[in-house]
Amino acid sequence: MTAATDRTIRIARAQGYPKEIWYFIVCLIFLVGVFHYGSTDSESGQVTPSRRGTLSLRRIPLALVNIYRVAAFRCTLEVGSSYSLNFVEVFLTMTYIVVIFGWAMANTTDLEGKKFDITYYGNRAGTIAASQTVFIVTLGTKNNVISILTGVSYEKLNFLHRMTARVLVVLLWLHAGTKVYLDPDDLATVWLRVGLAGLIAFSVLCVISIRPVRANVYEFFFYSHLFLVLIFLLGAYYHTAQFHLDSYVWPSFLIWALDRFLRLVRVAFFKISSFFRRDRSEPLDAKVELLSPHLVRLRVPRPPLFHWSPGQTAYLILPGVSALPIEAHPFSIVSIDGSAYAPAADTADDKSAVAHWKELVFLINAREGFTKRLAKLAALKENATVTAFIDGPYGNSPDVDGSTIVLISGGTGISYTLPVLLDVIHKVKEGKSACRRAVLVWAIRDLSHLKWVSDVISKALSMAPPSLTVSINIHVTSSKEPLPTLPQAWDDDSVHNQSVGVITKQNSSESLEKGKLRSASPSLLDSPSTKVYEGRPNLKLILNEEIDAAEGPMSVSVCGSEGIARAVRAALRTNPFSGSTNVVKGAPSVTLHVEAFGYA
Repeated sequence: MTAATDRTIRIARAQGYPKEIWYFIVCLIFLVGVFHYGSTDSESGQVTPSRRGTLSLRRIPLALVNIYRVAAFRCTLEVGSSYSLNFVEVFLTMTYIVVIFGWAMANTTDLEGKKFDITYYGNRAGTIAASQTVFIVTLGTKNNVISILTGVSYEKLNFLHRMTARVLVVLLWLHAGTKVYLDPDDLATVWLRVGLAGLIAFSVLCVISIRPVRANVYEFFFYSHLFLVLIFLLGAYYHTAQFHLDSYVWPSFLIWALDRFLRLVRVAFFKISSFFRRDRSEPLDAKVELLSPHLVRLRVPRPPLFHWSPGQTAYLILPGVSALPIEAHPFSIVSIDGSAYAPAADTADDKSAVAHWKELVFLINAREGFTKRLAKLAALKENATVTAFIDGPYGNSPDVDGSTIVLISGGTGISYTLPVLLDVIHKVKEGKSACRRAVLVWAIRDLSHLKWVSDVISKALSMAPPSLTVSINIHVTSSKEPLPTLPQAWDDDSVHNQSVGVITKQNSSESLEKGKLRSASPSLLDSPSTKVYEGRPNLKLILNEEIDAAEGPMSVSVCGSEGIARAVRAALRTNPFSGSTNVVKGAPSVTLHVEAFGYA
């Protein structure tokens, strides 16, 4: 029997450890999926009122669930003023780092007793990184099996996509550095140079993928991402093929191609189906309206077989506006799916609201690039139209099965919370929801912004059944509209510019100018369900009042900047075992769904 040598041991471990990492990842995905679908089944059912002040041991498990929610999703690590990580994201990041580098550095003592032998972990680091390329690519696709198994939408997985890429780029530089250190003459070989070229492209991509770059120059990031990923994967394939490890890399091309193929088929199908609509009198092109100097409303004729849920997004492809025809931009769908929602457009007042039932409606902030060109088109022509292609829908709808639903939005965040509100009203009316109270808190910079969706909200209020109390709280945070050239003009969410939960001035609707109120939206403001306040909303006070009044489970959904998301998380960072939030003594179980502007 031949005695084992350092080389045979290194090769065996370099081949076996990547598989062990995959076993760990698959088991983790399976556990998350079991937890997700198990919790979904357990939470389904009727909402039962809770008795306050009475200790119930049966509610201890529910209180423990709420402790987990607070610790996992509402305790955050703040990074600057516009980015934060919740505990789950921090935990997953640290776990991945430990797993990747733990297996890379484990058992690296050679037969002579030398610890952390560079020949052991150098090539192993490269093999592990190569084995993870499929994982990175899968996390970055819109249609992936991980979302199906775990119930986590692709935009949430996008954080893991970037995190794993940044971890692996460090691991790859460890691999490259050890290789050059041990065999500097290999720098003259093609396979090493190609591998280094791919690694450099990967490193540049990690740098330009940070939030400031993506938020300010999205189109630059979009095309750079496509180009640099191609260089990296081609370089990785050629490099690993020299060592018969290309089987780790080439499936990435198939996964990427399958995702693009599915998206292309979906886009083509929806476009072709538009030609077979029942109402041939409706135009096929999308209508572009300039609602304010920095806000565009896009109304796309709904394809007959396009269905979506409240809170979902769709990718818009506008060849006449985009720099290249393949460019796609995600936006929340403001309108509601289903003919059951459709009002009869018999009057002039109804006709303005019909779009939110018969069309795909989007509210788009005009910043730079694509959105700026779209706003310019709307400004040049009053009834501008564009050819539009739709890809979607994507994302998950928030949990709105509680007895109290609180929806918080800043500026164009209403495009997420409004359809959720409309869906709640419809479900209660149809007897499909036990919700008793729905509260919409909307912070806008100027009262004129009410015109964006006032007709739709008014129509929804008129449809609300007597069993459902609907409260619309409008917070006007500025006395006048900023000039389009000012940075503030691009930010409709004014909540985050102050400390968490702070309110500068809050008065009743009677304190505002009557003439301005009526000119903004007479029908909505005449409703007893609508209240208008001056100043930023005190989110902590609002949420505490709703928690105290809730008679059953409570759901909170928020869409706005990172600042408003932080304020809501802080307000709901409570102890489920004490005070007015004591779940064991009848306080409501609170779920939170956050849709922050942008993602890191």
